[in-house]
Formats: sequence, structure tokens, C-alpha cells
Amino acid sequence: MSGLFGHNSLAVLAAALYKPTRRKVFISYHHGGDQAFYDEFSRFFHDQFETVFDNSLERQIDSDNVDYVMQRIRDNHLMGTSCTIVLIGALTYQRKYVDWEIKATLAKQHGLLGIVLPTHILNPSGRIVVPDRFLDNANSGYAVWTHWQGLTAERLTQLLEMAIGKSKALIDNSRQMRQRNG
Repeated sequence: MSGLFGHNSLAVLAAALYKPTRRKVFISYHHGGDQAFYDEFSRFFHDQFETVFDNSLERQIDSDNVDYVMQRIRDNHLMGTSCTIVLIGALTYQRKYVDWEIKATLAKQHGLLGIVLPTHILNPSGRIVVPDRFLDNANSGYAVWTHWQGLTAERLTQLLEMAIGKSKALIDNSRQMRQRNG
């Protein structure tokens, strides 16, 4: 059958109408130091993802109650997402809310992906300095990471799928929560 509604025509129509699932992601970053990278990331990748959003906890949650803040992170920032992307700049490792966002991400068993920014720093042994909880999960094999330079939509999509597909048994969320910024 090859008429207007024949088998071949329906296959072509279905292919034309098919849109791949766009992942909903949460972006964690140091707002004071890496806002320009977030803005560029959001501008470049907004078509690939359902949502790439800036919910700065430092501006939105006015509370010292850790349990309340963690509940807000889970309910208002991570709900409906499948992966957290951590933009890793020079001072990201010192930010308590980045640590808390990673902790909440791992508690929900979402994917964890780090993108090392050009502003990153190295420790004395020449290794990239990342948030401790992220490092725990990179060492366990759970967290995935890449560099900012040369990042494409196709590569980011591959990395997201890899992060989301990691075995949840690899999650290491045992570290104490960071209590203050560095």
C-alpha cells in the first residue's frame, strides 16, 4: 500500500512528527562567580532540554533551618528533573548550597554531571578542585564529568544519558553536609 494513508506514508509522517524526549535538568553553580557561564550554557542549550533553570537558593530561601532548605531543594528545584549539572568554577567547591543540591540530587537518585569551567582551579598535585561530594561520586564511578571547551549539544546529551543510566548502587552520599561557604 503506498497511497496517501499507506504504510510508507504513515511511517514518514510519524518520523516527521517524532521529537526526542527533552530531559529536564537542574543546574547547580556558584552564582557569584559563574553566572556568565550559566547564562551562556542556558542560552546555548535551551532547545535541547525541557528546562534549564536558575533557582538561586541564596536569593530564594531565607531560612537557617537545614531540613526546611533541603525540603525546598527537593520539592521546588529537583522535582521532575532527571539529572543535576554542576558547573565547576574556581570557588564552586566552597559553596554550601552546591553541596546541598548535590546531596539532594543523590538522595533522589538522579544523574550527576559536572562541567569543568575555564575558571576552575588546580590543587598542588595538579588535579581539578571540585566539590567534595561530587568528588566522592566521581571516585565511586557514579558522577560523570567533562570540560566546558568543545561541549556540543550532542555530546551533552550523551553525557546526560550516561549519568542518568549509572547504577544507583554507586552513589556515595555519606559525607556530612557543608555548613558554611568557604
